[in-house]
Amino acid sequence: MATMSSEIQIFFNPKCSKCRLTMDILNDKGVQTTVIEYLNTPPDSEELNKILDILGMQPRDLMRKHEAPYKENNLDNPELSREQLIQAMVDNPVLIERPIVINGNKATIGRPPEKVLDIL
Repeated sequence: MATMSSEIQIFFNPKCSKCRLTMDILNDKGVQTTVIEYLNTPPDSEELNKILDILGMQPRDLMRKHEAPYKENNLDNPELSREQLIQAMVDNPVLIERPIVINGNKATIGRPPEKVLDIL
């Protein structure tokens, strides 16, 4: 197996089955992983900006639209700026889609969990 130059990060929620399945794949591959329980230690706006850029996504693409804070904060309002949407995810990390796996300058959302194989 090729050596990884950078450790892989996973933004993880232990209650999420997709997170656990993605972690199982990483463990099965023997990948060194830094686990970030993002509900306890959410990324700041700068980090979320970087993650969005690596994923090639806009903020709403990374949001769990069925979560209560999405509706409560009217986050479907098209007038909201990128910065406002990112701040909403910083303030309400439950809105962040999961699991996000980052390997250097590549990233994916583990839905389905096998997508993680694309960035190893």
